[in-house]
Amino acid sequence: MAAQQQKLNELFYDLGFPGLTIDGDSGRLTEQQLCAARVALGMPISRADMEPGGPEEQALMAATSVGVPPSAPTWAGRWILIDKTCQVIFVGEGTDRLVFVFQTSTGSPGYETRDQNGSAVFRYTPARGNNGWHNSYDYPVGADNPLNGNMYKPLYFDNGQAIHGANNVPTNPRSKGCARLKVHDQDAVISWLGLQDVGQSIWDASQIGLIVNAQGDY
Repeated sequence: MAAQQQKLNELFYDLGFPGLTIDGDSGRLTEQQLCAARVALGMPISRADMEPGGPEEQALMAATSVGVPPSAPTWAGRWILIDKTCQVIFVGEGTDRLVFVFQTSTGSPGYETRDQNGSAVFRYTPARGNNGWHNSYDYPVGADNPLNGNMYKPLYFDNGQAIHGANNVPTNPRSKGCARLKVHDQDAVISWLGLQDVGQSIWDASQIGLIVNAQGDY
């Protein structure tokens, strides 16, 4: 397990995953990254441990990089793949560039993040008057409430479901249908999209230019 953890750090650290502690113990973070490696390397998707010396571990150890997941909407110039099994978001461009791999927390039971197949992000809310925090209970009203804003710079892809920053991003589904990112990870996505200086909400999918797929079950 320690060798697998070291390899996962080599493959993912520069893409946005936090570094794993090399302790040989399988925990939630290690399971999350093993799952992400399976997605990126085209293996059957699972959060299970990899058998030492088995075919999966051999493929992991032989990898020199992680590629674009086969299920990503690579026909789009810029895309996001939400994998609900892994609780991971992949961010990329076209067919050959993986830009980020981030931890996420998707919708909890009864509030599941809906599967997506090529959904365009249709709204971005910068909430500049509230330091980026938008109140989800007001959707789709444009006003933000400084007292209870709880979605950081949301990118809406399916009615009220969005990719947004949050102060709490556990390794299991805990949101109300959305896909949470850490605040600095959401800022990285917004900057990558070239939206960091936007002052008002955008309701123009072509201006945002982002396509979303969502798959899997936790």
